Amino acid sequence: MQNGYLISTRKLFTYYKKLGDDAMAQITEEKLFFQPNEDSNSIAIIVQHLAGNMLSRWTDFLTSDGEKEWRNRDAEFETVIKTKEELISFWNKGWQCLFDALEPLTENDLDTVIYIRNEGHTVMEAINRQLAHYPYHVGQLVFLAKMLADKEWKSLSIPKNKSQQYNQEKFSKEKTASFFTDKI
Repeated sequence: MQNGYLISTRKLFTYYKKLGDDAMAQITEEKLFFQPNEDSNSIAIIVQHLAGNMLSRWTDFLTSDGEKEWRNRDAEFETVIKTKEELISFWNKGWQCLFDALEPLTENDLDTVIYIRNEGHTVMEAINRQLAHYPYHVGQLVFLAKMLADKEWKSLSIPKNKSQQYNQEKFSKEKTASFFTDKI
């Protein structure tokens, strides 16, 4: 069961990274930096925050507090990165840190207590915390990208008015035991 948990979490994190990748691929560099208003975040700011969080949380995951002394969270909400290439590189660096930290974990690690801002979490709780946090922001990123791409947007899930067709295709096949992201 718990080994299944770790496999499932890796697949979910991979899925949310892909959603972000596919959304950002649909918009121009200029639109990555568009802020709807002063109090809203651009896609670039969301990416800076996510990658900054990932680097802090997952560096030395089992041995040091998840809120690193070197992290400047407030700066993540200022436009620091200026190009799409830099932004995608930072995004990938954050995700790579996460996947590198998850890879060696075993079911024996899940009850180990780690700390985030000096508050104890089991490894499983810490993973779940990030599985709530990252999709929240990836959803914001996707929404902004969809709005900015306008009529050029290509759906990342079942397109509008295509549910019946999608379901017919799914139900025309034999039942299988697989993870919903396996065929994406």
